[in-house]
Amino acid sequence: MSLKDKIVKEKLPRHVAIIMDGNGRWAKQQGENVRLYGHQHAITAVREVTEGAAELGIEYLTLYTFSTENWNRPKAEVDGLMALLVSTIAAETPTLLKNNVSLRVIGDKSLPAEAQAKLDECIQKTAHCTGLKLVLALSYSSRWEITKAVQDMAKDAVEGKISVGEINADTISGYMATNFMPDPELLIRTSGEYRISNFLLWQIAYSELYFTPVLWPDFRKENLYEALVDFQGRERRFGKTSEQVQN
Repeated sequence: MSLKDKIVKEKLPRHVAIIMDGNGRWAKQQGENVRLYGHQHAITAVREVTEGAAELGIEYLTLYTFSTENWNRPKAEVDGLMALLVSTIAAETPTLLKNNVSLRVIGDKSLPAEAQAKLDECIQKTAHCTGLKLVLALSYSSRWEITKAVQDMAKDAVEGKISVGEINADTISGYMATNFMPDPELLIRTSGEYRISNFLLWQIAYSELYFTPVLWPDFRKENLYEALVDFQGRERRFGKTSEQVQN
C-alpha cells in the first residue's frame, strides 16, 4: 500500500516549500566529479514532486532552485545551470500544461536574457492553468527579499503612501516577493542537512520542518507522501497549549 493512501485530503497543506539539496553529493556517489551531472538528474525529482503535488490538490509548491549566493559558484557550474534551466523549461512546459500547473518565479530576476525569456514564455503559456502553482525561487535569498521589502517600505513612507506607525506583520508580508500566496505550512529539506540556507525566513515562522537524508535526485512521489503523512501527524499549536488546540 502506498503512503498516498494514508494522506487525509482535508488536512493537506496549501503550500509546500522544498530546499532541493544533495545534487553534488549524488553525482559523486555515481562516480562523477562534475556537479552538473547531479543537477541534470535532479529534473526527474522536480517532475515527480510537481506531478505528485498537483495530483493531490496542493495549491502551491515552492522550490529553492538557485540562491543569490549560488552566483559565487564556479563559472562553469553557473553557466551549466543556466543552460539547463533554459532547456528544462522548454522541455517541461507541455507537462505543466498537461497537469494544469501554472509557473511563477520569485527572486532578483537578474538572470541571463535567454533564461529570463524562456521563463517569461512559460509563465505566459501556463497563466490560464487553475491547478497547482509551481513557484521557482531563482536568484533568491531571504536577506535579499527582506532588504528589498524594507527599502520599498521606506520609499513609500517617505512618499506618504504608508504611515510608519501603521506598519505591522501584514504590511511587511505585503512587501515580500511571496505576497501572492500563503506562507508554507510544510518545509522539506533533502540530503540530511539541518539548516534553512536563507530560504523564506519570514514566511516559515510557523512552518513544520521536515528533514530527510534522501538526496534530491533520488526524491520521488513516495518521499513526498512520507513527508505529508509526517506533517499530518503533528499538532500545530501556533503558540497555544495542546489543550487549547484540542478544545
